[in-house]
This record gives sequence, C-alpha cells and structure tokens, in this order.
Amino acid sequence: MPGNLTLATLKAAFDAGEIDTVLVAAPDMQGRLMGKRFHAAHFLNGGHEETHCCNYLLAVDMEMNTVSGYKTSSWEKGYGDYVMKPDMATLRRIPWLPATALVLADLLDHDTHEEVAVSPRAILKRQIARAKAMGLNPMMATELEFFLFENSYENLRDHGTADLRPVSGYNEDYHLFQTSKEEDVMRACRNGLYGAGIPIENSKGEAEAGQEEINYKYSDALDTADNHTIVKQGVKEIAWAKGKSVTFMAKYDHRRAGSSSHIHQSLWTEAGKPAFFDADAEHGMSEMMRHYLAGQLAHAEEITVFLAPYVNSYKRFCVGMFAPTKAVWSADNRTAGFRICGVQSKAIRVECRIPGADVNPYLACAALLAAGLDGIENKLELEPEMKGDMYAKGGIREIPHTLREAAALLKGSTFLRAALGEDVVDHYYRNAEWEIQETDRVVTDFERQRLLERA
Repeated sequence: MPGNLTLATLKAAFDAGEIDTVLVAAPDMQGRLMGKRFHAAHFLNGGHEETHCCNYLLAVDMEMNTVSGYKTSSWEKGYGDYVMKPDMATLRRIPWLPATALVLADLLDHDTHEEVAVSPRAILKRQIARAKAMGLNPMMATELEFFLFENSYENLRDHGTADLRPVSGYNEDYHLFQTSKEEDVMRACRNGLYGAGIPIENSKGEAEAGQEEINYKYSDALDTADNHTIVKQGVKEIAWAKGKSVTFMAKYDHRRAGSSSHIHQSLWTEAGKPAFFDADAEHGMSEMMRHYLAGQLAHAEEITVFLAPYVNSYKRFCVGMFAPTKAVWSADNRTAGFRICGVQSKAIRVECRIPGADVNPYLACAALLAAGLDGIENKLELEPEMKGDMYAKGGIREIPHTLREAAALLKGSTFLRAALGEDVVDHYYRNAEWEIQETDRVVTDFERQRLLERA
C-alpha cells in the first residue's frame, strides 16, 4: 500500500490549510530516515522534482561521525552532494505531526542522475528487478518488536540508562490487561500509522516486560521495507510526544529477551498465483519454494551482516529466548532460523527469524531475496528438514556468533559480490569493520564493574 497523497491532493490540502510541511527523506545505511523539512508551497512549486544532500549520509556511523575508508565519499573527495529524488508514490500524510506530509526519496549520483549503487533502497530495487525478470513478484512482511519505557529520551540523555523502567513489570505476551495500560501509546501508534497509509493489522504484548510487537499487512518487497522504516520513525516520535521512549535495539539487557524483526517471504507469479504452493507436495512446498529456501540456507552465513548489523545484534542469539541459534529449516518450529509458515495452504511462506529489530529492512530483504533467487537459478536441492529442539542439536549450521565472524564471511563471499556488486560488499564490510573497531575501543560499564577493584 503506497502513500495516500498525490501532488494534486497535497495541493488541495495546502490550499485548505491542512498541510504546510513536507518531509523529504531517504533511508541511510542504518535504516534511519534522513532529509529535510520543506514548506509545502516550495515543495509544490518544484521542490518535488529534486533536492540535494551531502553524500556523507551513506558513509557515517550511528553517531554521524565521518568514517574513512569509503570509496563513495571522503574528505579527499570533498564530501559533495547526492540528488534526493522524491518517489511520489510514497507521498503520505503524517497524522502524528501537525500539518505534515512525508515522501521517501531515492539517492542519485549528482552528475549522472543514476541511483547510488550502495544506497539501501537501490540495492533492494535491483533484486526486485531481478525477480521480475524471472516473472516473479516478491512479497514480504516484517514483524517489528520493541521495548517501551516510562523514561523520556531527555531523561535518559540527562541521567543515563541505569534506571530504564519498562512500562510493565512482567512478561506481557498476548496479555490484554497489561497492554490496556499501554494503550495511550499503542493506540496512537496504530491509528497514526494507519492514517499515514500503513496497513496496520494489530499490536500485541511480547514475551518480556515492556515489550511490544506491531504488525502491518504484507506487501511487495519495496513497499514493505518503506513501511517498516516509517513504522520505526512513527513509533519513536509518538512515544516521545507522550513522554516515553522506545528502543529497537536487538538486545538492550542481557537478562531480557531480545527484539526481533522476523521477515516473511513468498513469490507470486505475474498472474497473481502463489509460486510457493503445491497442494500435492510435502507441506505444500512447491519445487520453486524448495529451491528458494535452499539458496537462503546455502548463503545464510554470508548474508548475516545484513540481518544482524551491529555487535549488539549477536547478543540476541541465545538459547531459550525464541531467537534462533541455528540456520536450518523446519515447519512451524520457532527454534529454527528458517520457519515454514502456512503449511498446506496458499499462504505458505518462509519466515526468516534471524533479523533483529535493529535491522535495515532494505538490506535484509535484498540479501534474503538475492540468496533465494540464486537457489532458484541454480536449482539448489533443499537439505532435509530438521525437527525438534534446534537449541539442543549439535553439528548443524549455526548463525555466526559475532559481527567479526559475519563480516569476514561477507568480505569473502563470491556469491554476494556477484549478486549485489563489489562496491556494495566493500561498502558494507567497511561499515561492519568500523562498528567492530569502535566497540573494541570503548571501555564499557561491564568492564569497570568487573575489573576496577578485582583486577
């Protein structure tokens, strides 16, 4: 479901005094929305054609530090401009911000006006085009989990995170009484996002104190990634407006469950038929689906950086907290990294349970799609289904244990270099390398508490 405004309806809303601000935003490497606020008059008077941004937006870390080692931009190259080209199909109202609309933009090279190869949206669009050339439409959905805290962001900034207070004191998975106490925020999220053109289905309490999940209808892969990014932005802004805060960290506390972003995937034919369904096959899995899943399993370790991009991401993969530790497949089994949902029905699909809520959805969806299409193109044979408790099984494929391990696999992946491009692999390897270097450099509270007196 794309945006709910056109240029004409935006003009009508501006003339009526309903909208006076338009956000033009592009996703960065971390999956954040970066851009500008336009006066609606200027946007309508030509700003919708294009605007510009510094090209360091695809070469900075979470703290907006300028990081060396990127080919695309550097001090040596002068940190020039990218063109931000609004995708007018994504233009929408933002009900939780006064008189505001939002449009997502693609990043283009300033000289050639071609899409910047390492920009997340372009990376996903290339894999979608690859699928469409095979007569297939990739459909996806992401399930976003997060923690909701009583603290405001300003309180945490001024006083630190030692007194983080989740909105509930106990596991609230499917818990209607506890989530009634959170409706001030969650109802505003559901209604606000729905008003922004996001087809919200439901929210629920998740399997930890203060943990929430929000779900929105599956869609084509690009629309799903766009929706995911807007949902994260919206949830943060709505919580902030109500004096609370949220985190999409994969693991904010080692004593707590982590937050995931499971990605559901299926392929459909141009005629609108589910290409993954065969009523006569085991579990209803078509031959194409088996090849697709085989490709994802074959390349699971190489693509993990795109599913778990931070050092913190790997702390989520632990036994007994519903995050997978093994990159294997199983039907309707939440201990496997790849779970088959909707067995024996037209809704059959692959659920990748590896990504955390910290994931960049464009990169994750692109990597999963690239791996699956490789399985189809090369007719890879699907390995036998694993059954039972994957946590307890030894000798089977594991998810990389650290970002350092996953980054090395990314760097050496001939498959990803062919599928995504040399520049993309080198760019995101550098991003992972910097995350590792910064984590290695910084002394943590844990180290001080453990070693200050006793070492």
